[in-house]
Amino acid sequence: MEERIIELEHCGICEEKKHRGIHLYNMFICTDCEFNMIHTEPREEKYNYYLQKLKNMNQPSLFS
Repeated sequence: MEERIIELEHCGICEEKKHRGIHLYNMFICTDCEFNMIHTEPREEKYNYYLQKLKNMNQPSLFS
């Protein structure tokens, strides 16, 4: 019997470990946050929260 390992990834928006989502540049966004972002209107308070979180996506990865 084959055992499958499901790897959890850290969501750049909610900062929780999730197993389903998308990768946008170097950021993982879980499906829950993706859905919430798509359905948030610019006049809503949560819109600015998502903007601030997405700004982290432009931060270059530090490779040492």
